[in-house]
Amino acid sequence: MDELKLFLHTMLLAIVALLPIVGPLTNAPIYLALTGHLPREERKALAFAIARYSFVLLLGSLFIGAYVLDLFGLSVPIVQVAGGVVVCSMAWSLLQAPEETADTPLPADTGRSLRRAFYPLTMPLTVGPGSISVAITLGANPDPDVRTHVVTALGQLAGAVAVAVSVYLCYRYAEEIVAKLGETARSVLMRLVAFLLLCIGVQIIWNGVQALLHLK
Repeated sequence: MDELKLFLHTMLLAIVALLPIVGPLTNAPIYLALTGHLPREERKALAFAIARYSFVLLLGSLFIGAYVLDLFGLSVPIVQVAGGVVVCSMAWSLLQAPEETADTPLPADTGRSLRRAFYPLTMPLTVGPGSISVAITLGANPDPDVRTHVVTALGQLAGAVAVAVSVYLCYRYAEEIVAKLGETARSVLMRLVAFLLLCIGVQIIWNGVQALLHLK
């Protein structure tokens, strides 16, 4: 029973910590803005690919993220600053896109759009520097007891699976989520979400800069 409680606690902790930052529901309008011109089946495949990449990124950050950063002499604040710049760049492109092309920033070519499932749709749109830093923090300082460590790792694995499934469902049904809005409301929503994404990128950069200044 103790192992089961630890497993459930670890899984819920991972979900509660990661899901609000990954934000698949709030990212769904942005995903639709980037892929709305693609055929439904292609968007479905793209959503599955993004969910798969998100799971791999979260899992890697949980279990080896801290070691990878140490290997290259990097810190989490540096990742935040770099990731924030990429987020700002994407948000600015969405804000500046002409009205008639605002919903079609990705190429209509099937192979090329699927190749972009990782960048920018998975990273940094879905799993950005904030999610990666939280996952690294969750996976840091593993318990020395082997049994406890295994149960904790399984709980984190289950949490990452749950987050990835939520990403797939929200992106897979993004059109249905936004469908109740009219064209004008949808256009306004896309611009608003793009602006909020720009603000998030600036905030991520600022958090990284603050941390770097504090380290000095």
